[in-house]
Amino acid sequence: MSRAQLTRTGILRMALGGGGADPLLPAEGGGGRRAPFLLRALRIAVVVCLYWFTSIAMVFLNKYLLDSPSLRLDAPLFVTFFQCALTAALCLGVSLGAACGPPCAGLPTLRLDPKVSRSVLPLSAVFIGMVTSNNLCLKHVGVAFYNVGRSLTTVFNVLLSYLLLKQTTSLYALLACGVIIGGFWLGVDQEGAEGTLSWTGIFFGILASLCVSLNAIYTKKVLPVVDGSIWRLTFYNNVNACVLFFPLMMLLGEFRTLYHFDKLGSPSFWGMMTLGGVFGFAIGYVTGLQIKFTSPLTHNVSGTAKACAQTVLAVIYFEETKSFLWWTSNLMVLGGSFAYTWVKGLEMRKVQEDPNVKSSERNETGV
Repeated sequence: MSRAQLTRTGILRMALGGGGADPLLPAEGGGGRRAPFLLRALRIAVVVCLYWFTSIAMVFLNKYLLDSPSLRLDAPLFVTFFQCALTAALCLGVSLGAACGPPCAGLPTLRLDPKVSRSVLPLSAVFIGMVTSNNLCLKHVGVAFYNVGRSLTTVFNVLLSYLLLKQTTSLYALLACGVIIGGFWLGVDQEGAEGTLSWTGIFFGILASLCVSLNAIYTKKVLPVVDGSIWRLTFYNNVNACVLFFPLMMLLGEFRTLYHFDKLGSPSFWGMMTLGGVFGFAIGYVTGLQIKFTSPLTHNVSGTAKACAQTVLAVIYFEETKSFLWWTSNLMVLGGSFAYTWVKGLEMRKVQEDPNVKSSERNETGV
């Protein structure tokens, strides 16, 4: 996938694909009758709109916190640290709902086990790289170019699947990856032609794409340590991240920056920080809702369409003027991502319908 979110979306997707049912999400199937078509369509539309709103709002909020001329806060690690701390606190708060009965009765009780925390530590290191590089990419590039700047996740997925898992990729999927790479380079070229290119942002965008792919692989490995519980994994991951962020913030002098920050006592600043953290926590949940009510394939298509809408909104909001080739680069990235999703969906369906394919081989094929 070429648009992993700024927060815990990748973890939730992996858990939904191979873990237990999420007690906060609506159950599938069941013995009752299916809801009428109109009601199901309305419910899906509401969930998709909720996903779009949460995801787009989160990106714009983070852009404000990371690079607003009016805020002038040069402490991206602190912003990321605060969001991780708030996510851990919200996970702990939500787990207290286990004592309140339905619909939270199935939630696990969270407690910090040092042994489990150490086992999750390798994933936490990758997670820090993912959220930090995502935010640093957003800090140095415009929201309109953000999707292109970190569009190589799909390419890294294919590369790491071959290098680490020895899984090959079909020719059509490779061609889709080629379109994504072409769109990425064309976008970089057009940003340079317009004088808005940031090589720092490009570097962190590529690093974010790599970390998103590694995060998915490590999540699969670490999930058994927390008994397949997405809530426990999110809790431990963010607690570990908070601890690891402290020496990094000290090394980069962000505590000194915060000491001299003139809005540190401003309620509006902390309100925006809290709102950004809440949206960061909520994106995982609404992603899960969209997958539950539709499918992983439809979720990917929705994410591609959302990225297109986000780009258009950013150009309008920031009153930017973009060239034809700049828009072409975006269309190539979005088109390549959609094509890859479609090809992998067809391949997965073919594998699942083939009675001669072993179940273990079916599990290796995904969108």
